[in-house]
Amino acid sequence: VQLQASGGGLVQAGGSLRLACAASGRTFSLYDMGWFRQAPGKEREFVASVDWKGTSTYYADSLKGRFTISRDNAKNTVSLQMNSLKPEDTAVYYCAARFGPSSTRVYDYWGQGTLVTVSS
Repeated sequence: VQLQASGGGLVQAGGSLRLACAASGRTFSLYDMGWFRQAPGKEREFVASVDWKGTSTYYADSLKGRFTISRDNAKNTVSLQMNSLKPEDTAVYYCAARFGPSSTRVYDYWGQGTLVTVSS
C-alpha cells in the first residue's frame, strides 16, 4: 500500500492542524493505520492508531485529549486532528499501515512524512 501524508505546516502554540494520509494500492479497509512522529534528535514515537475495523483507537498517553485519529474507508484516508498544539509537538509526522487481520504488530508501510512546526 502506498501512503501519502499531507497537512503539515507552521502553527502557533495553542493552534490546531489536521493531517491527512491518503492510501492507495491495496484494500485500505483491511489495514490498521497509525501515526508516528520524529522530533529533531529524537527517536520516532507512536502517536495514535486506529484498527482496520475502525472500532478501536489508541493514543500515546501524553497526547490523549488533544489528538484524534479517524479513518474514512470510502475515501481511503486516515486523519489526525491535533489541537492545543505545543512547541514539543514539533516533528515530522508519518502515517503507517499494517495488515489488520494478521497478528503482526509491525507496520510494514510508511508514508514520506509531513513536517509540523509549532512556534511558541
